[in-house]
Amino acid sequence: MSAEQHLIAPEVVLDFLSAMMPFDELDEDTLHKVARHIRVDFFPKGTRLLTAGETELTHLFLIQQGGVKSFLTDDEGNVTLKDFRGEGAYIGALPIIRGTTANLDVETVEDTFCFLLPREVFLELIQEQPGFAQYYLKSFSEKIVNTAYTELRHHKMIRRGDEELYLFTIQVGDIIKQDLRKIASTATIQDAARAMAGYRIGSLFIHEEEDAENIIGIITDRDLRNKVVARGLDYKEPVSRIMTGLVAKILSQATCFDALLKMMSTGVHHLAIERKGRIIGVVTSHDIMLLQGTSPFSLFKEIGKQRRIQGLYPLSQKIPDIIRNLIKEGAKAGNIARMISLLNDQILERLLTLLEEELGPPPVDYCWLLLGSEGRREQTFKTDQDNAIIYADPPDAAREKIAAEYFSIFARKAIDHLVNCGYPLCPGEIMAVNPKWCQPVSVWKNYFASWIAAPEPEELLNATIFFDFRPGFGKVALADDLRDHLGALSARQEIYLLHLARECMAGRAPLSFFKNFIVAKNGEHRNKLDIKTQGLTPFVNFARVLALKYGIRETNTLSRLHVLSREGYLSEELWASAREAYEMQMQLRLIHQLSQIEEGVLPDNYIAPDQLSDLEKRMLKESFEVIERIQGVLKTIFPVG
Repeated sequence: MSAEQHLIAPEVVLDFLSAMMPFDELDEDTLHKVARHIRVDFFPKGTRLLTAGETELTHLFLIQQGGVKSFLTDDEGNVTLKDFRGEGAYIGALPIIRGTTANLDVETVEDTFCFLLPREVFLELIQEQPGFAQYYLKSFSEKIVNTAYTELRHHKMIRRGDEELYLFTIQVGDIIKQDLRKIASTATIQDAARAMAGYRIGSLFIHEEEDAENIIGIITDRDLRNKVVARGLDYKEPVSRIMTGLVAKILSQATCFDALLKMMSTGVHHLAIERKGRIIGVVTSHDIMLLQGTSPFSLFKEIGKQRRIQGLYPLSQKIPDIIRNLIKEGAKAGNIARMISLLNDQILERLLTLLEEELGPPPVDYCWLLLGSEGRREQTFKTDQDNAIIYADPPDAAREKIAAEYFSIFARKAIDHLVNCGYPLCPGEIMAVNPKWCQPVSVWKNYFASWIAAPEPEELLNATIFFDFRPGFGKVALADDLRDHLGALSARQEIYLLHLARECMAGRAPLSFFKNFIVAKNGEHRNKLDIKTQGLTPFVNFARVLALKYGIRETNTLSRLHVLSREGYLSEELWASAREAYEMQMQLRLIHQLSQIEEGVLPDNYIAPDQLSDLEKRMLKESFEVIERIQGVLKTIFPVG
């Protein structure tokens, strides 16, 4: 603690605690007793309060004034923002209850005063005040709660409500059920099967014969079925013959949601849990589903098993409910956008697979392109369709006619099915059903060349939509070829990038000279600002311009900025500031849209600053100030005048 820590008058503490949950539920005598133990400390902006895996918690931090951010830094130095907390929030309850070091990095985002409640007093309240304990423990998993209560002299556990979800509060290292089970690569398949049966497990790690710490593969019960029994393989063969050599890994401090996303995006069901370069256990999709109850993974699997296109209609309608639950649980904007993309992509892949079966194989290779926010994996609730089809150039006129007819029917049916799945039509008709956006490779290359050669307003608008494309289904090589073509064109056309940079700098941050919010003065959105157009779009445009200039193939905004930083085109400090600013605004946008949906209102992007907390207002202003900084970077790169 700092040298400024000191006692504070109990009546001041009482006023604060009596207005703060769950202290406001304590009786008067208990509250006075607690107040006598509390100290106050001051922490300047930028002070590191806790370091994950290192800091021993001697006190519970109660934020009296100011605010903090919590985040995780992995072994490679990548930072994942977890939370912002302001006045009336607490820090450190979970590690105190579990008797561990800090589970997150915590740093002040402004000058902050904290009331410090000694660890022993806090644990005594947990033991003796059931309502107090329930408040803190309801956000931990039943496993963690059990562990905590074992440490607290086997006190009776207070169960959480079945409606609660815990994907974001539990680290994968906390759900390891047993010691790491492994076997040497020279052991027989039968030895491995016996070990799995004896341990009652569905997977087994494989290590080098001479080095038991060097994990080189994994086998699962599926491998035994598909690679051994189904093929009649000799059980005496070495287990190395059927193992999967590349073991998918995840860091132990990652959340279970991180594990869920990795499983869904890679198609694996087992992840090795790694701590300080060493594999310590395994987490499976079954573990995640048991932990959460109704998991996004179960919906993901259900979509993949669907045999009728019409069967996808009700499944797609479940996605907003999944997202709503994730937001309520505390998911961050980046995680939510990734989950939306994964589920939407799964719907699309299954739909187009079944449509191909219905219409027969296509006459030439093709790729379904996702554009705009879909292409960037930055969708929110009810994003309009933005898509196109690119197909291989047919060898002759007759084949060209056949291909045009096939993809016209294919696109019309696909778009109709997507509408029935709940994805609205694009008002600007940027969809594959529009013949203009269903063309062979040569036509698409000519489109891109003409847009770049003559960057008029319409062409610049096309660039903001089409140049963020990614492959959604089909022959990925066609999309890669078009990306290569775009990269080569951009490298030769500096004047076009200059126009894009000028457009990027045309929009100003919605802050006045005196750093007040600039909001609409009248009309339907009076006293509100457009968080998408005024706040998020400048980051999207900035990342796109520099990605095109430096040949970066990523389409997601944060991924683009990360690569720009990693390759030395952006400072690490600006990358960190831009990431926090962008994620903070995305979080506000999603929470705003969720509240509208629950009120029966169509979601929009108009935020009323006067309805935000003081901490949210300060953080939003700081995020808008980053817009001015990134525009300053563009001025140094492009001579826009």
